[in-house]
Amino acid sequence: MGFDRLDLSVPVHRMGLGLAALGRPGYINLGRDRDLPPERTVDAMRRRTHEVLDAAYAAGIRYFDAARSYGRAEEFLASWLAGHRDVVVGSKWGYTYVAGWRVDAKVHETKDHGVRTFDRQVIETRDLLGDRLDLYQIHSLTPESSALTDGELHRHLADLGARGVTIGVSTSGPRQAEAIRAAMEIEVDGAPLFHSFQATWNPLDPSAGFALEEASAAGRHVIIKEAVANGRLADRDADVLAHALAQPWVDVVLSGAATTAQLASNLRALDVTDPGPLPAPETPDEYWRHRAALPWS
Repeated sequence: MGFDRLDLSVPVHRMGLGLAALGRPGYINLGRDRDLPPERTVDAMRRRTHEVLDAAYAAGIRYFDAARSYGRAEEFLASWLAGHRDVVVGSKWGYTYVAGWRVDAKVHETKDHGVRTFDRQVIETRDLLGDRLDLYQIHSLTPESSALTDGELHRHLADLGARGVTIGVSTSGPRQAEAIRAAMEIEVDGAPLFHSFQATWNPLDPSAGFALEEASAAGRHVIIKEAVANGRLADRDADVLAHALAQPWVDVVLSGAATTAQLASNLRALDVTDPGPLPAPETPDEYWRHRAALPWS
């Protein structure tokens, strides 16, 4: 197992599908009232997830990215995996989904990077995905996270890595570069602990770019999430995704499509050779304030 199974020599394999918008009824992506079934029952969302997974697989996508906090995303993915032995599966731990399948919940997820949360959630993930788990990531690492200094956690993560699962982090917030560089320094028994880095990177917030380039130069995998800024750049989706794919330090760029039409539009990025002028960046603080204000819908 491990992320290394992904064949990045195939251009379309550099596109992945993230399931944040498909595994739960509420999320912060714009346009969900238009994109999703009016009755977002578990069965309806499972059918939609399988529909988009089928379309992604048929198009050549082979990396699929879930998380414990994406509602039932791991469950939906697990029920689709039979007969798809050539795909690479990533998930994340560190957030717990608490919305109870409600769009109007006051709190949708809670964050805890402690070793006890890892021990619980890795069992939950393996119960669903079994030996299909290739990449397990700390969800939304920030410089303040205890995961950067918790030696007991590092040992537990290293033990999972010794069983063939690539260990990685995803980052969020205005100080992503700082979190990436700090994580790159962590070693267990003289070996780097983290071999994959997933970060938000798009024209509105490219601030993690230099740190991600450093990670790539050090032989770590790099995954880009939120390339269309949770729908803020949806009208330029192919251009901004092509811009991300053009970065030589990027291994995989995630589509967050919630419909097959969105996925088809995202995949047009593979044919874009000149994305043209892109929106000017905001400061990281501005970008993340705006993101935090997006409504769950």
